[in-house]
Amino acid sequence: MLQYSRQPLVAGNWKMNKTVSQAHTFVNSLKEAVAEVKNAEIVICPPYTALFSLNQVLKGSNIFLGAQNMYYYEKGAFTGEISPLMLQEAGCRYVILGHSERRIYFGEEDTLVNLKAKAALRTGLTPIICVGEQLADREAGKTEEVVQKQLIGSLVGLEPELCQMVVIAYEPVWAIGTGQNATAIEAQEVGNFIRKLLVNNAGKKGAEKIRLLYGGSIKPDNMADFIKQPDIDGALVGGASLEVTDFSLIIKTVQEVESKCQQLF
Repeated sequence: MLQYSRQPLVAGNWKMNKTVSQAHTFVNSLKEAVAEVKNAEIVICPPYTALFSLNQVLKGSNIFLGAQNMYYYEKGAFTGEISPLMLQEAGCRYVILGHSERRIYFGEEDTLVNLKAKAALRTGLTPIICVGEQLADREAGKTEEVVQKQLIGSLVGLEPELCQMVVIAYEPVWAIGTGQNATAIEAQEVGNFIRKLLVNNAGKKGAEKIRLLYGGSIKPDNMADFIKQPDIDGALVGGASLEVTDFSLIIKTVQEVESKCQQLF
């Protein structure tokens, strides 16, 4: 197996939580808590309303800004939508696409996720593309079938060079916000399956460079188990990213494991 050093990534998805003032208070505390973190990339994805002002607060820190969604046109008559250019100007480096809540509650399908991914990459944003099965799929033995369909559909038409730039988040729907989570071994099995699929899109070397995150009831006390897996390069954190103590502990756990791994080489 090819070996590449993939910098771990921990992204916090705040979903529809925190006012602008609450976001500022949180970020000021988080900056202090993770100021010494060097070996892991940190991203927060707040609601749109907080993006621009938080970009000012984050300047000079080791925390990057991401958005939770976007539309694929740069401008136009699309009431209520946000364009990639707007996110770029607000200071975003990342954007979450295809989250299960977008798929379930708003009917987003792979074709739409694909259009958004292409638009994000054109604008210089890094898409964090989410894939994952529902409980009924897992119980029916269809995890790989569902994940493959979502992954291929979301990446279709992307040149290998662009495909290498995306981040993939495996989030089993049954583990999001439920307190349940896939075991580290289960997450690794799906992560390895995803990486093998990515060879078709990015080539063997390119697939080894793509970061794969796990998401689904991540907590400080289970993060180490996941980040130790060879195909898991970080986490997309939901509820635990809303508390400075929990989120910073998750980040520091990733940093600690990564530092130990580097000492082995």
